[in-house]
Amino acid sequence: MSTPTTSRLGAGRMLAASARPASSTSTVHELITADDARVTGVLTDLPGARTVVCLMHPRSDMTHHPLVAHLLRAGVAVWTQGTRSVNNDLSLVHEQALLDVAAGMGFLRDRGFEHVVTLGHSGGGTLYAYYAEQAGLPGPQRVTFTPGGRPTGLDEAQMPRADGTIFLAPHPGQGQLLLGCIDPSVADEDDPLSVVPELNPFDPRNGFAEPHASSRYDVDFLARYRLAQRERVARIDARAREMLEEASQARARHKTSGDVTDRRRPIAPRIITVYRTDADPRTVDLSLDPNERPYGSVFGRRPDLTNYGLVGFGRLTTPEAWLSTWSGLSSRADFVRCAPGVSTPTLFIDLTGDQAAFPQDIRRMTEALAAEDLTVTAVRGTHFGGPISEGEPTGAELAGQEIRGWLEARFPLAPPAPAE
Repeated sequence: MSTPTTSRLGAGRMLAASARPASSTSTVHELITADDARVTGVLTDLPGARTVVCLMHPRSDMTHHPLVAHLLRAGVAVWTQGTRSVNNDLSLVHEQALLDVAAGMGFLRDRGFEHVVTLGHSGGGTLYAYYAEQAGLPGPQRVTFTPGGRPTGLDEAQMPRADGTIFLAPHPGQGQLLLGCIDPSVADEDDPLSVVPELNPFDPRNGFAEPHASSRYDVDFLARYRLAQRERVARIDARAREMLEEASQARARHKTSGDVTDRRRPIAPRIITVYRTDADPRTVDLSLDPNERPYGSVFGRRPDLTNYGLVGFGRLTTPEAWLSTWSGLSSRADFVRCAPGVSTPTLFIDLTGDQAAFPQDIRRMTEALAAEDLTVTAVRGTHFGGPISEGEPTGAELAGQEIRGWLEARFPLAPPAPAE
């Protein structure tokens, strides 16, 4: 008899995962992508399962996601897969991650599943939305180059389409998320403590209150702040493009000179450090676009401190990964941009205490989806699926109930099996 395991969904976010059916079996599979990368996935199957639900995230390992057990008990097989950049922000290029998704989708079709349903939680939502958009296009109409100028190979790749789509607390995309929380008061990109006082979100003179009282920012400050965030991202974009251009020129020189120095230059690591990326005013001013979220960000209860710490979005990144994934101005992995390409039956679940996607984000995302069979619902919970208040059901449990009912109405399920 097994005991429930613990699932880690983010810094400081631990959820107990309930027991899986005794009849379920798990196997590990290594797949080769269209561009010859290797990725790994875990298939947990059930006797008689004809439908499989896929969980994937561009940066995180979904193997122990708490919804796995809920899905198995609902009567579907579960596929959890990593990209080639699991736990690695440094070189995450979203267009490559789409090839990773395609490898998993092809594997599941080859296994004989009649129905394949994608489930994107958090950043997995935009990953699957981007995949759906590209998979729905003829090869020549797909994105052929990354924002950094690298050929994607998407135009020649086999990209099997899903039969259904589930989004759980999706945020607007890695770049859009960072655009909302990057600190524009950084005065010097090489000095993590440098500050432009009039843009400092953690200065009481600008509306910040001592934690954990809610801050109060006025409209003028917020307008200056949001504009300055875009300007900082644009400066980092320019820096990334300069680095890529230098590498391109070195490659061109090597073709004529044969100089080993020119051979080394384009492959030498050029790493961008982005300081202070936990500074979204909405995390400390709960009157802004209010929902049931607690004070603080997905990184912790004190953004005024975690903003200066090691952990944060896009803190270390290559120029190519910055432009493809982390730039809210250059990345194509933008949920709202991709959503018109999502036309399969779709379930969108909002977690009412979300600290990464806020009500205005939810409206923009759901309004952009193209599915005629579209169900939008909300359950109480925080971004990673935790409970809002102690003693109440977790967001993951409540979401699992919604997902089960939605699946039952649309796809064949295996006979119910008792948990171990």
